[in-house]
Amino acid sequence: MAVRTLTRFTMLGMFLVLFGFQPRAQSNDPVVGTWVLNVAKSKFNPGPGPKSETRTYAVAGNEIKATSTGVDADGKATSAAWTVVYDDKERPVTGDPDADTLMLKRVDANTTTFTEKKAGKVVLTGTRAVSKDGKTLTITTKGTNAKGQKVDNVTVYDRK
Repeated sequence: MAVRTLTRFTMLGMFLVLFGFQPRAQSNDPVVGTWVLNVAKSKFNPGPGPKSETRTYAVAGNEIKATSTGVDADGKATSAAWTVVYDDKERPVTGDPDADTLMLKRVDANTTTFTEKKAGKVVLTGTRAVSKDGKTLTITTKGTNAKGQKVDNVTVYDRK
């Protein structure tokens, strides 16, 4: 009986390896960690941009839970939360005045494209890229914000 069970597990393991199944969390994702906005290196159009922002990406099972806290241009505290899954399916976003859903698609190990929607309408698109050395996160965003203004931002974050 034990030999039969061992053989089944061995065959299952070989099947999973041969067909590329990898039951991995996204812990090796270069975005995982804490990032601090580098206001001086960022570009906000329209401005002014936020005074500060800290983003945290943490592995939670097969997903990455993301949070953002900061201070906007008017000195008001901000916070938002979303889930990172690279399946190009809509996921809810909370605390973001510009969007209520987010879709992410991986381009390569360090680059992701995204689409943000508000009430079912695409409002923002962009790219999120972690530098090869893993020290810089750059997010480019284009579209229309909740105030109806055209947006063309490049936000740069340093790994904390």
